[in-house]
Amino acid sequence: MDILNYGLLFVAGGSAGLVDAIAGGGGLITVPALLWAGLPAPLALGTNKFQAACGTSVAVWNYARAGLVRWRQVQGVALITFGAAIVGALAVTRIDATILRQIIPWLLLAVTVYVLFSPRFGSQSGPARWSPVVFAWLGGGSLGFYDGFFGPGTGSFWTLAFVGLQGVELRNATARTKVVNLASNVASVAVFLLVRQVRFDVGLVMIAGQLLGAYAGSHLVITRGVGFIRAIFLAVVVALTLRLFWP
Repeated sequence: MDILNYGLLFVAGGSAGLVDAIAGGGGLITVPALLWAGLPAPLALGTNKFQAACGTSVAVWNYARAGLVRWRQVQGVALITFGAAIVGALAVTRIDATILRQIIPWLLLAVTVYVLFSPRFGSQSGPARWSPVVFAWLGGGSLGFYDGFFGPGTGSFWTLAFVGLQGVELRNATARTKVVNLASNVASVAVFLLVRQVRFDVGLVMIAGQLLGAYAGSHLVITRGVGFIRAIFLAVVVALTLRLFWP
């Protein structure tokens, strides 16, 4: 791989880190970039999880420093997400993901319609519809498994779940989403490392970009209002939906 390819992957990592920290969906940028660079699909997925985990770590650190993360509120769901993601990552080596590829675009389309026609989506906190225990087991179990197994749209589903089911304001929901995303990313990376499907030279180049992009994106979430986050969230979900409908 030549210096130009490394440079383009650095830019892809930075762009993904910026988008991921705000609304998720950075894999829309990084996975195609890794495939374009010539990595086989399993190696591309493993390397993508490796570099994404580092960018997500920076976003979580920045959100925690700004007081947007309350660890007691997310530790249970993060732990269950971690375990479920390990199961999902192991399952992806044995089960065909074709059915998920057909279903997920329609779910993302439903998310887009819901947010588009809910102008007050995440503008303020509200009552929780699920108890923390139920949310941890059902949300962490299903979305953790999904992120380990397939992945696209996980951040969007988590943000919607925190807002709609836990009554969390959008900015705090974005911060919590990054914590559980980090849990599932670390779990997935552990599995991909075990089966030797991570390319470290490419991953480290993308991590350098991820660190810069994640810091900038999380800073924007901290300093900008809910309207800005909502707009980026919608844009990312629409782009992801289109990408999955027309691969």
